[in-house]
Amino acid sequence: MNGVSATRNGVETRIDFEAMTALFEQAAADDRRFLFEHEVYTLLRHLGSETPPRCRLLTAGARPSDEELVSLPGDRVVLKIVSPYIIHKLDVGGVRIVPREPVRIRAAWRRMMYEVADSYAEGIERHPRKAPQRYRGLSGDALVSAITHDIRGVLMVEYLPPEVETFGSELLVGLRNSREFGMILTAGVGGTDAEMLAENFRRNRGIISASTELNDGEAFFDLFRRTVSYQVLTGKSRGQKRMVADEQLVDCFSALIEVANRYSPTNPETPFWIEELEINPFAFRDFMMVPLDGMCRFSRPDKKARAARPAAGIHSLLHPERIGIIGVSTSRDNFGRIILKNVLAHGYPKERITVVHPTAEAIDGVRCVPGLGDITDRLDLLVAAVGAEALPPLVDEILAGGRIEAVLLIAGGLGETRQSRALAEGIMARIDEGHRQGTGPVFLGGNSLGVISHPGGYDTWFITEERLAKQRQAGRPTSAFISQSGGFMATCLSRIPELDPAYLVSVGNQNDLTHGDFMHYFQGHPDLEVIAVYCEGFNDLDGIHFTRAVRQAVLAGKDVIFYKAGRTTEGKTATSSHTASVAGDYSVCESCLTQAGAMVASSFGEFTDLYLLARHLHGRVIDGNRVAALSSAGFEAVGMADNIHAEDFDLKMSALSRETRRRIGRALADCGLDHLVEIKNPLDLNVGATDSLYSAVIEALAADEGVDLILAGIIPLAPVISALERDLLSGRSLADLLLPIVAASPKPIVAVVAGGTMYAPFIRRLEEAGMMVFGEADRAVRTIGLYIQSRLAARNLRRRHGRELVGDEGPEPDNATPGRRKCA
Repeated sequence: MNGVSATRNGVETRIDFEAMTALFEQAAADDRRFLFEHEVYTLLRHLGSETPPRCRLLTAGARPSDEELVSLPGDRVVLKIVSPYIIHKLDVGGVRIVPREPVRIRAAWRRMMYEVADSYAEGIERHPRKAPQRYRGLSGDALVSAITHDIRGVLMVEYLPPEVETFGSELLVGLRNSREFGMILTAGVGGTDAEMLAENFRRNRGIISASTELNDGEAFFDLFRRTVSYQVLTGKSRGQKRMVADEQLVDCFSALIEVANRYSPTNPETPFWIEELEINPFAFRDFMMVPLDGMCRFSRPDKKARAARPAAGIHSLLHPERIGIIGVSTSRDNFGRIILKNVLAHGYPKERITVVHPTAEAIDGVRCVPGLGDITDRLDLLVAAVGAEALPPLVDEILAGGRIEAVLLIAGGLGETRQSRALAEGIMARIDEGHRQGTGPVFLGGNSLGVISHPGGYDTWFITEERLAKQRQAGRPTSAFISQSGGFMATCLSRIPELDPAYLVSVGNQNDLTHGDFMHYFQGHPDLEVIAVYCEGFNDLDGIHFTRAVRQAVLAGKDVIFYKAGRTTEGKTATSSHTASVAGDYSVCESCLTQAGAMVASSFGEFTDLYLLARHLHGRVIDGNRVAALSSAGFEAVGMADNIHAEDFDLKMSALSRETRRRIGRALADCGLDHLVEIKNPLDLNVGATDSLYSAVIEALAADEGVDLILAGIIPLAPVISALERDLLSGRSLADLLLPIVAASPKPIVAVVAGGTMYAPFIRRLEEAGMMVFGEADRAVRTIGLYIQSRLAARNLRRRHGRELVGDEGPEPDNATPGRRKCA
């Protein structure tokens, strides 16, 4: 698209890509990978901006005439230092407003050429860790000299005073090329305090970010409408007037998204990548967006994209007809021997397994061959339980043989230390070349715990049965669990065996197969309803590969639960040392995955709670965010009400209908509690609430069209509640009364059972009936809030993409993501 205009979803963006590319070419010819501020203004004109300020570069040694110095309009001009390394110009005296008089301009220009270098050098010597790499190790006159050498001059810019200078009246808009997610668009409160304000606002209120590949201008505008910046700019805060039209913002976002996707690492035809393009701030005058500062960094494409991993290989890995294992000991339970025993214990036929061992004829009744070359049959899966140092020749032999579809690399230590990184890179290069030639198998790992595939009928985890009792029985598992950490996945299964996924995949270091590859495979799996992912880091651009697949999974009606480790500097360091994966920018990751429709958990407990809740409620109808809550303990009723609002979700206590109130009143009278209990939401039933009262109230709430979900707090210690094991054996427990109500209700009914281990059988009975059971009311409300918010957002996403499912017909709730506003 080299013309001067482009259209995206009906919005004309008027972009001259040829001129923009020429601008990058000109800078590259000058051996630069950045644009000066005046060149950024030129770029904005090519992008379609109406109001870049007029400016003139005053270079060192130049002798402009008086007429040239007063060529800009107005009675004042802005002088800005021009250096590729001085970002925060104001902090070092690099921005000055002076009268538009030749003598005053010359004096300020000359003064800045000296004073700014001295001031910047003083700052570097006070905080040497913040110095650009170019200035590291320099001090004194040498440092000042280097800074002075890099100063290209002073930019004289037209002075455009903003109409207002109140908080939030300036806008930051920028693009960034992220390693994991490609091009990201960011917008929010601008100006000199943008970073501080973004850190101290509630999430997505100061600054918002989104993938340019998954959003158009109107979709990004919907996100921006929630920020403080939008509230101020559009006159929604007290005492303010609207300063910008919605249409202007949509046009701005649309144009930047077009530019981002043109100069993106995901575009194989682009001559340049934009690494960073930021306008901070846009000010506003008479409904004009005026850029007051800008920076742009770019690069030439310098990385060859990894070859695609064949999906057929993933299918073979998860559903192998024949399995080979190498690294099995005859004398002890090493990893290979444990894996062999687990494969057999899962019921995989011995005759379809081959063990590679140099001397043994058979191990545990399984035939052995001395080498890979002695395997005559094609293998769908080879499990390599060998050390990292043995992998290079083994990988070469596997690639040369051409008879293996998938390989599982158990080896730890591959790429996790400085010494082993070269080894890992060499192996990855061999594997990648095999994919390019179309002959190589897919590899899972290294540092993989293994795979358990119930549909594939095998278990290759190297954890013994006595350490972890695993589900072996055939059933209808409807979820998949992908985890970068095998330890996290194993401990989850140990603590919560009822998770019972169909597939448990430990991706390890992602030397070949990635999170994105498995998400793409599972998003189209017809039997899966829930996909849970624990991630420590994505390979280059695998974040956007993964995010695209998440969106497709959500559009297909699946729930995706996601947890990202490495959110802090310390967390990133720990993640890298564990899996050799560099954790990326968490806020970008969270934003991209949330917008794709995933439920992003903030803690381990929240992850497993959401996972369990999704498994229980996936088939239930979620029409809105109106909750009816009840408990026989006052503290629980209050706790439920106290937690319905949070930064990342918003629930409503539903208004009970007249018929519901009548039915509850009659049930209270039958129980003799009508004079002690006030009918309201949440409902404090009193400690005297009986089994029949509970069931009658829940049944009444389930019939109320104004209720979307019921949260029932049950205190089993109350003497009138039938929750003991003897009650279960007699068939007259509260659980038995609730079973038919839960079965008949299309809307979710969730329980809180605040009791000790002696009530575990009661909880199991409720769970068997399809109820999700929590141990604490506040934890239950938070999990429900996150789940409902995500389910409603997913429904709206499907509506926008024309992919409505059965159950998507309900009305749009008050807190749902706003629909896209059609701008003239």
